[in-house]
Amino acid sequence: MIKAMYTSSTGMSAQSTALDNTANNLANVNTNGFKKGQVDFQDLVYVNQRAQGTDSAQGLLFPTGIQIGSGSRVSGITKVFTTGEMVNTGNTYDIAIQGDGFFQVTLPDGELRYTRDGALQVNSIGNLVTNDGFLISPTITIPPSAVSVTIGPDGTVSAINAGATGTATVLGQLTLARFQNETGLSAEGRNLFAQTASSGAAILATPGQNGIGLVQQGFQERSNVDVVTELVGLIVAQRAYEFNTRAVRTADNMLASTTDLIR
Repeated sequence: MIKAMYTSSTGMSAQSTALDNTANNLANVNTNGFKKGQVDFQDLVYVNQRAQGTDSAQGLLFPTGIQIGSGSRVSGITKVFTTGEMVNTGNTYDIAIQGDGFFQVTLPDGELRYTRDGALQVNSIGNLVTNDGFLISPTITIPPSAVSVTIGPDGTVSAINAGATGTATVLGQLTLARFQNETGLSAEGRNLFAQTASSGAAILATPGQNGIGLVQQGFQERSNVDVVTELVGLIVAQRAYEFNTRAVRTADNMLASTTDLIR
């Protein structure tokens, strides 16, 4: 009877983690380039009171065993990298990735991070940066004389300068990164991901090459969170938690009945 309490407690803990993940998904429903988390569960060790295939009588075997499970746990939270909704903003420096790939971002300490958030800005010296001011790598500088900036599907950044109407000057080339195992990336906050041993090294290429998607100027990629699916998951987690608490109360009542017999 005591085992039922411990078993149910593992279920309560697992559903609490699932609720935390769902809350984070819903909180980021409007976050650019956000990728939802999916909770994976697994059962715990089993206590074998009788193994399958043991002798039941001379020449006969038990067709089934008696195994009592020890509950469940969260084995991992997998990031789902499906493409979010593309929204037409018309802004010159809004860039969405159609397909696989990440923008490279250089932090102030020189380390690289990766993002799907293409809501870019131009800083005081003309460099393309994220909303936090982190430089896009490789660095692309927009000259003060630029009156029109075009970013092609292949990531080529061009500008028409004042006094040179009709003649575009190439300013640079956006390079995207992809990974052998995207789910192995570490979410760092600020819409950034970090490379890990599990993700593998970044594979760099221009958009449209080596399995990397194209870029679309004037669009932003929204979160891939489906609100309806998350709300259903929220209800399921709540009910599963309630059922586990009911199992604890039932076990407690049975123990109380046993105690009353002893008295």
